[in-house]
Amino acid sequence: MRAVSAYRTVVVGTDGSESSLRAVARAGALAGACGATLVVACAHLPAEVDERELSRARDVLRDEAYQVVGSHPAEDTVRQAGDVARAAGAGEVRTVAVVGSPVEALLDVVRREDADLLVVGNRGLNSVKGRLLGSVPADATRRSDCDVLVVHTTG
Repeated sequence: MRAVSAYRTVVVGTDGSESSLRAVARAGALAGACGATLVVACAHLPAEVDERELSRARDVLRDEAYQVVGSHPAEDTVRQAGDVARAAGAGEVRTVAVVGSPVEALLDVVRREDADLLVVGNRGLNSVKGRLLGSVPADATRRSDCDVLVVHTTG
């Protein structure tokens, strides 16, 4: 008889950065230990985004969040992250690439998947810009309807 797990569905966000892949590995290990399904999500902008708009977004975001542009790079990102999660111990792994901003996309995936846990890295939490403008982990934690695990992925 299998024990009842605290978490059935775990969502983790990635942008393909080393920092976010550390959060993916932690989420994979946790999902594997709980017997939960892991959903790896990557937010991306449509490929036809105006280059000036993209440049402005990068100026504002800088190191806080890397924004993937186009569905093909996003699919590559989640495929790689899925491999990282499986190597860390995740059993069932699904990957999704979602058009939108990182926080909106993650919260949308959490709702659609009826997730019990959202896992994010801490990148952006300790910066001045993150405190002033908000960061993915802070905004996701504040707005999520499910538990949020913030993984220490940066120094």
